[in-house]
Amino acid sequence: MMKWLKKKPKKQTPTVDLSNNTYRTIVELIDHAKDSADFIHYPQKTVFHNVFISYYKAMIDGELLHRDILPYIIHSKEFKSLKDLKDILPIESVTITNDIQEIQNKLLRGFIVIQFNEYDAECAIIRAENFATNRPVSVSEIEFSVIGPKEAFIENLDSNLYLIRRRLPVPQLVFKEIVIGKYSKSRIIIAYLQDVADQENINTVTQRIKDIEFDVITDSSLLEQIISDNTKSVFPQLVSTERPDRVVYMLNFGQIAILSEGSPQALLGPTSITEYFSSPEDYYLSWVLGSLFRFIRFLSVIFSTFATPIYVAVLTYHYQMIPKDLLAPLISSRANIPFPPVLEVMFLELTIELLREAGARLPTKVGQTLGIVGGIVIGQASVAAGLTSNILLIVVALSALASFTTPVYKMANTIRILRFPFIFFAALWGGVGIILAMSFILVHLLRLESLGRPYLTPIFPPRILDMTDSIFRFPFNRELKRPNSLKTSLPSPKKVKESRLKKDIDE
Repeated sequence: MMKWLKKKPKKQTPTVDLSNNTYRTIVELIDHAKDSADFIHYPQKTVFHNVFISYYKAMIDGELLHRDILPYIIHSKEFKSLKDLKDILPIESVTITNDIQEIQNKLLRGFIVIQFNEYDAECAIIRAENFATNRPVSVSEIEFSVIGPKEAFIENLDSNLYLIRRRLPVPQLVFKEIVIGKYSKSRIIIAYLQDVADQENINTVTQRIKDIEFDVITDSSLLEQIISDNTKSVFPQLVSTERPDRVVYMLNFGQIAILSEGSPQALLGPTSITEYFSSPEDYYLSWVLGSLFRFIRFLSVIFSTFATPIYVAVLTYHYQMIPKDLLAPLISSRANIPFPPVLEVMFLELTIELLREAGARLPTKVGQTLGIVGGIVIGQASVAAGLTSNILLIVVALSALASFTTPVYKMANTIRILRFPFIFFAALWGGVGIILAMSFILVHLLRLESLGRPYLTPIFPPRILDMTDSIFRFPFNRELKRPNSLKTSLPSPKKVKESRLKKDIDE
């Protein structure tokens, strides 16, 4: 009696293990893919038998399918097995496999799957990726330069690798591919020069990327935030660039490049703080001009960071520092201002930031017009209304212009943000507050690292030999030695000495 009271076990339905986005059989894969409107799966009649063709319509090149694949499959009398496809198709990328993981990955990346039987585990996968949606290689927009190459990376990873390989056609250039992202399955390339890049740096980058557990990786900026040594720091720890020539130049010095599918920018590391103020154009000018312009950028950054905090500190606590000739115009300009200097500065600084953000989000022509007209109108109106002084308006305008000289966009954003804590400390304790805030920044920079390497090199720890391309750029015959801070292989001293000699033709 008790046997009949027991409930019968429910019939177990087969389940698909999607913990790592894989299927057990190709039947499960195709059945699940049929739920998508852009998936095509149909039988195709040939001379001897029918074959089953599967692909994602949005991912493949339809012209290639109907021109270079279907005519040979339908009309060829030599097509008797999947292995015959390698001989009859005018396409080199034909693979025969029964690995369900490989079939799934290739199917989702623009490959065509061909089966003799709908339930066969063995398939032929043919590359037919649609490249028509990729934009052509265009001019660099963020790191624009008057002199030098104009090419920039695009969103297609293979095209970006071509731009690098074309400039470095040597077998020592290694591209290591890693696929990350639970759903995006993003291709990540680690590029380096073998026997030049330090193996410890390569292992660090590889391990950090392999340890990433993230569902979707859409851009290299996400990688930068995840693999950075200190994710709480406002300072960028990897150089982001869209220029292939800059990547090639830094690979030669032992750095490692990281490229991501769908991203038009590459990451370079390990880096030092001086690299964020160097422009690729510095290397295409004479070393005197390149050094002068780079030094001007360093002065511009210092002025942009400290101009308004010093204004607040001087007018709030240190009146005796104001020269006598400047005291009269300063008093007259602030005679009708009802706010203390800190509120006056914060009002103008926030106005500049609003104009920047509004100009960046609007179309190009409208954004430029808004930035120019808005700055003039708001500045004149605020002075006429007695909200700000003429002198402060000039200081803030020059400070904003100085911040635009930073060639790396992410470091420019950092400089913009740093002004506000300096202004706050200057309002509290004057010059002592500025020194205190600077101490905090220096301590943070001393502890900061880029892929395990000190961030302040070659300034600290001091490396005299590495300073030939830091604040100033020395002539190229003085830059033959690669940076010691990257632990790269160095040329022999004899070779360096010989390269610096000017030889005549009769020698």
